Amino acid sequence: MRTLIISLIAAALVAGTTFVAVHTGHAQEGTMVEGAGFTMFDTESIKGSDASKLEQDPVCDRSKRPNIAKVEPDEAKPGEKVMIKGENFGSKECFHGVTFSAASKEKVDYQFMNDTTIEAIVPEAKAGMSFIIVVAGGGSAQSKPVLIHAK
Repeated sequence: MRTLIISLIAAALVAGTTFVAVHTGHAQEGTMVEGAGFTMFDTESIKGSDASKLEQDPVCDRSKRPNIAKVEPDEAKPGEKVMIKGENFGSKECFHGVTFSAASKEKVDYQFMNDTTIEAIVPEAKAGMSFIIVVAGGGSAQSKPVLIHAK
């Protein structure tokens, strides 16, 4: 029996056929069905494309990982500005954000200056050492520790 099952599976693989178990219950349009991936309803890709929208989409270089060289000043209080300097931050459209490890759930106000400079406002955080993390099109980078003083 075991050899029969193995033979059937091997034959299916050679023929390029795969078996996927799909739950036979009812699923709403656009929902996840176990074993089936996303259903094809209400997705942008099959509704057609807008050429003008496509031309405006940024092309982000995912091959260049960002790197933080330094943070100035390396000591600050919540509400103060710090300059994050480095490389490969990408373009404004491809830059995703800034976080501080001491306040990871806090929204950080930042201004994208260029591919090598970001200006950020230190969020409300517990006093002590913190890392600054930037996320760009090519990945994320972490700074050396920065000292956050009590407000």
